[in-house]
Amino acid sequence: MFVVEVGSVLTAARLVLDAMARRPGLGFEFQITVWLWLTVLFANFAEAMAEGRGKAQADTLRKARTETIAKRFVDSTRTEVVPAERLRKRDIVLVEAGDFIPSDGEIIEGVASVDESAITGESAPVIRESGGDRSAVTGGTRVLSDWIRVRVTADPGHTFLDRMIALVEGAERQKTPNEIALNILLAGLTIVFLLAVVTLQPFAIYSGAPQSIFVLVSLLVCLIPTTIGGLLSAIGIAGMDRLVQRNVLAMSGRAVEAAGDVHTLLLDKTGTITFGNRQATAFVPLPGVTEAELADAAQLSSLPDETPEGRSIVILAKEKYGIRGRELADKHAVFVPFTAQTRMSGIDLNGRSILKGAGDTIERFVTNQGGIVSPELRGIVDKIA
Repeated sequence: MFVVEVGSVLTAARLVLDAMARRPGLGFEFQITVWLWLTVLFANFAEAMAEGRGKAQADTLRKARTETIAKRFVDSTRTEVVPAERLRKRDIVLVEAGDFIPSDGEIIEGVASVDESAITGESAPVIRESGGDRSAVTGGTRVLSDWIRVRVTADPGHTFLDRMIALVEGAERQKTPNEIALNILLAGLTIVFLLAVVTLQPFAIYSGAPQSIFVLVSLLVCLIPTTIGGLLSAIGIAGMDRLVQRNVLAMSGRAVEAAGDVHTLLLDKTGTITFGNRQATAFVPLPGVTEAELADAAQLSSLPDETPEGRSIVILAKEKYGIRGRELADKHAVFVPFTAQTRMSGIDLNGRSILKGAGDTIERFVTNQGGIVSPELRGIVDKIA
């Protein structure tokens, strides 16, 4: 492409001189010059466009960081709303249900379930609480229930999100071994054809038919592998960009090329390759309870549940047993929201609690109410888990 650019400069300069001298054949010379410059511009545009699309992921991450709002404590009771970028280390913020955690930090009070899928890819929410080894939280994750008080542990520019942005923006376009070999081949072919065209003019002059610089440059550009040279770097960047569109960061073309040799991929968690939402697929009743009774109770307990799991229970009961949503206003129903402390949710219907939740939590609740837990429950829960 450098040879093409040099040829474009030579033809452009010659075109200006011929135009000033009013020589004939300016149309042909102008056409050749335009095509040469279009070739140079296209090669640079293809690479610039691929790189620009590859940076879209960094822009998305940066937007998520700049648009987050934090509730920073002014004193022990009052808070003020500030952009997340203004937070500094040791600031204390309040994060409530539905809010995004504005920066990396440590929980100093409270317990909540946190959706960390945007950072870790884990589909299931995790419990984060003060004290112990589950107190660290990451900026960009979202609190699903309850509230927490967080002490910021990173200044702007040093958070996990900032490191991800720097990782994307600093991705270097490293040439792969195949590209290096191809570059050597292209350079060799270019030198051979350049020598051939240079030696062509003396023979043409000897034959009484000297050629113009426009014809010689056009012949050289047609002989050398211009198209491959112009698209070589863009091809590698396009491969990296295609991965970025699927939320996979490839730090070099070497990694993309090596991925072509992979036949088996082992991942450390299923949340990376499965749907982000867990879906109900079956009702497994205890002895003495029919599936229809269980489906009815499960649907009642899931009516106020707006999580994907709760919605899927309602849909499964409707599709499998024809149990549709019902009007509960006249039955004095009281919805029981999910909290990280109780790990249960459901409904109180005419003094009767219909709850669903973690297996050990339900066992403890039944025992505290004076009930008897079926010995088969633990086995069923462990088998499904």
